[in-house]
Amino acid sequence: MKCPACGNLESKVLDSRPSSDGTSIRRRRECLSCQKRFTTFETIENMNFVVVKKNGTREIFDRTKLIKGMIRACEKRPVSVKQIENIVNETEMYLQSTMRSEVPSSEIGELVMEKLKDLDEVAYVRFASVYRQFKDINTFMEELKKLLDDGKK
Repeated sequence: MKCPACGNLESKVLDSRPSSDGTSIRRRRECLSCQKRFTTFETIENMNFVVVKKNGTREIFDRTKLIKGMIRACEKRPVSVKQIENIVNETEMYLQSTMRSEVPSSEIGELVMEKLKDLDEVAYVRFASVYRQFKDINTFMEELKKLLDDGKK
């Protein structure tokens, strides 16, 4: 593992433990050249899948894009980065488990919106407004009415 401080390729592992969610191994390392300590994470390499966009284009699934979109939707809301990462992890694990090589972006958006709806309704509406591309205030109001109706049940 390359040292981030000096670039040396030799290091020793000081400590190894599973991450809190159990999806990776956290390793504490020490560079054999400069003795700086750093942390690495070892994860399973998942099968890449392609996202089929609304316009028909295809691109490799990028969890960073999904996280960025969710962070924007959750801005100034009581939603932690950990909660966002958990939603993305759950969504990605579900999609991986389907063993499909192509997934429509609409399915990813619906999965995320369902989880956001339970977590924070304002973040849900923000995400939905970008994802569903509300054309006008009436479309936006229809979504709010659905949310209010669901809350009464």
